[in-house]
Amino acid sequence: MPDTLVELEVIKRAVRLACRAPSLHNSQPWRWAVDGNAVHLYLDRNRILHATDRAGREAIISCGAVLDHFRVAMAAAGWTANIDRFPGTNEPDHLASIDFAPTDSVTDADRQRAQAIPLRRTDRLPFAPPTEWASFEPQLHNAVHSDAVRLDVLSDDARGDLKEASMLTESLRLYDSSYHTELGWWTAPYEASEGIPYGSLVSEDERERVDVGRTFPAPRHQERRPDVPTDYSKIVVLSTYGDSHEDALRCGEVLSSVLLECTVAGLATCTLTHITELAASRHIIALLIEQDSTPQVVVRVGVAPSTADMPPATPRRPLEDVLRVRR
Repeated sequence: MPDTLVELEVIKRAVRLACRAPSLHNSQPWRWAVDGNAVHLYLDRNRILHATDRAGREAIISCGAVLDHFRVAMAAAGWTANIDRFPGTNEPDHLASIDFAPTDSVTDADRQRAQAIPLRRTDRLPFAPPTEWASFEPQLHNAVHSDAVRLDVLSDDARGDLKEASMLTESLRLYDSSYHTELGWWTAPYEASEGIPYGSLVSEDERERVDVGRTFPAPRHQERRPDVPTDYSKIVVLSTYGDSHEDALRCGEVLSSVLLECTVAGLATCTLTHITELAASRHIIALLIEQDSTPQVVVRVGVAPSTADMPPATPRRPLEDVLRVRR
């Protein structure tokens, strides 16, 4: 590894920003360690949702998103992050080792992506249609920086079949008490440092206007976006050619790039994984994109008509809970 030693405060700021990455039910299943001139990312198995994510695949996707967020934060601070994925140590949950090299310059694009991190939200409300989609879609394809991951945009005609896949997932889990108990814990009606706040969930009426989404416990609050009668989002599918842990990690990194690209463009997003948690609905999505690949994540992309209707920022764990310094 290079002998370049980044100031600890720079790394702390980047980790704090990176931890704004999305994760299943805001579970934040990651651990960081600073050791000499390297930073290490680990999967935190204590925060895997075993009823929902039995294989831990979604937790690793979440870790991929936090890894790319960290890369973006370091780039804005003037550092190139050199990432060694699954470095082959004796720790099976050691996902990445990162060392650094100074960059020649920080571009406006670097700054914009980093500034987009705290602005991004998982928005479960209905969206107005994304503007200038034909010119923006190629930018999303350019955000795919891994040969292991592909991006497809479903045609509007496939929306009905996607709704069927979403309903199938819900019906298959209708009597899964462990799943519903876990879901209830992570959406408990209090504002805390864990889980999804009630203000980020949708009411019964709002859910009826969004045809593709996980069914959460419905809060009671004033209806939002009544001028958007149905969801007009575009549907983006991220899939991989394999289904290994490395495939999941790289998919999470691409997910981060896609979400930040949308945020910079002023578009709202909602990441959906309930449709890819079960084999039956996963198979339907593979048929819809007409690819011999494994669907990993679905993302709704659209316009939030009013900033007043944006969901609140979800809470994050304190830095001292996720970062260990061994310098």
